[in-house]
Amino acid sequence: MRILLVPAILLFAFLAYWVPERSQPHDSRIHLTYWEKWTGFEGDAMRAVVDAFNRSQDKITVDMLTVSQVDQKLLLATAGGVPPDVAGLWSYNVNVFADKGALLPLDDYMRGAGYGPSYYLPVYWKVVDYRGHVWAVPSTPATTALHWNRTLFREAGLDPDRPPRTIEELDRYADRLTKRDAKGNLIQAGFMHSEPGWWNWAWGYFFGGKLWDGKSKITAASPENIRAFKWVQSYAKKYGTSQLQVFKSGFGSFSSPQNAFLSRPPRVAMVLQGVWMHNFIHKYSPTTDWAAAPFPYPADRPDLANTTVAEEDVLVIPRGSKHPDEAFEFLKYANSQKGMELLCLGHRKNSPLTHVSADFYRKHENPYIRVFGDLARSPNAFGTPQIGIWTEYRDELNSAFDNIWLMKKTPEQALKEVQVRMQAKLDRELARRKYREGDAAVALGGTRP
Repeated sequence: MRILLVPAILLFAFLAYWVPERSQPHDSRIHLTYWEKWTGFEGDAMRAVVDAFNRSQDKITVDMLTVSQVDQKLLLATAGGVPPDVAGLWSYNVNVFADKGALLPLDDYMRGAGYGPSYYLPVYWKVVDYRGHVWAVPSTPATTALHWNRTLFREAGLDPDRPPRTIEELDRYADRLTKRDAKGNLIQAGFMHSEPGWWNWAWGYFFGGKLWDGKSKITAASPENIRAFKWVQSYAKKYGTSQLQVFKSGFGSFSSPQNAFLSRPPRVAMVLQGVWMHNFIHKYSPTTDWAAAPFPYPADRPDLANTTVAEEDVLVIPRGSKHPDEAFEFLKYANSQKGMELLCLGHRKNSPLTHVSADFYRKHENPYIRVFGDLARSPNAFGTPQIGIWTEYRDELNSAFDNIWLMKKTPEQALKEVQVRMQAKLDRELARRKYREGDAAVALGGTRP
């Protein structure tokens, strides 16, 4: 009993000190507690949606609270029986939270609202539709594209309006754009896979690879993934591992004027970045002459044109929400075309909805927003794998990237090691899931499968 009491005491202490206190309403409305991770202009954009919803009717008030480490705190609050009514999470949380029983399925609500696969772009719908149930709705989405500095293109004798279309062209452009000082030290890179380094796990997709088969097999060491990481390693061989390390050590943080793409002088001429990059260019380097276009594809794989990483934030109703019906009314409003476009304009991102108004594009501040919107519709758009061990898998791939980039291992060695380790973990995860499903079947009067 004493052993069980300690975790209970720790959970109580966490809930007492770290879970935001619910507001005490003094009106006849139903008050919903909404936890969101956003701050700054992103938080302000969602507050505008919350305010618009609160004004749109007289029965419900949404009280939005900014919560750090919202995913961890939401799990604990749900386990303790005191979750918020609505929460904002990341896309990679959806399947994990669903498997833990922490989310309320939204199937009936979505059918009643008329929101389904045809209402959303497929790449964003796949995130919320997991194992036959809908667990979340999109809030703001994103896609990635090649961003390039037009001024540096001109200086290198390249057409600033003609970005590289193939990987091979990208390599040639990178050579033209790379500069060294009199001592041979790198002072400008044409392109670096590790800048910003947020999608080191994803390079295989640009060569037609995948990270698992969607069922039970890890495919990290597929020929397509090995080819991609050989391409990554070719830059280390060409420019020198130590040179690249020293050069990168001089970069400033992403959200600063010392960002490698935004600094004066710029340190990197071309980067893979998301739709949000416009916000940071506008804030930290508004005079930068830049453009964006789909990331290049291998010359022998034109079928891979318009490959892009598609990400999204999501809204969920935690299991145990005191007001799930009213909570979905807010989710429905946030996912209406009016609510969604208000939010995405505030975040300056593309919309996850199939139908987008002409007014949305007219008002949008990002001059390349149609590029990102079109990429979201591409059949080659991909998101993070819906796999319960994803965070571990991502960390393993990031470690493999470092070993490959630093010439410590061949791509074949590094990716094979990842595949072996993660296959064992996936096997255990699937066995646990099967056991849990067996427990549920027994509880309903059936037999264990």
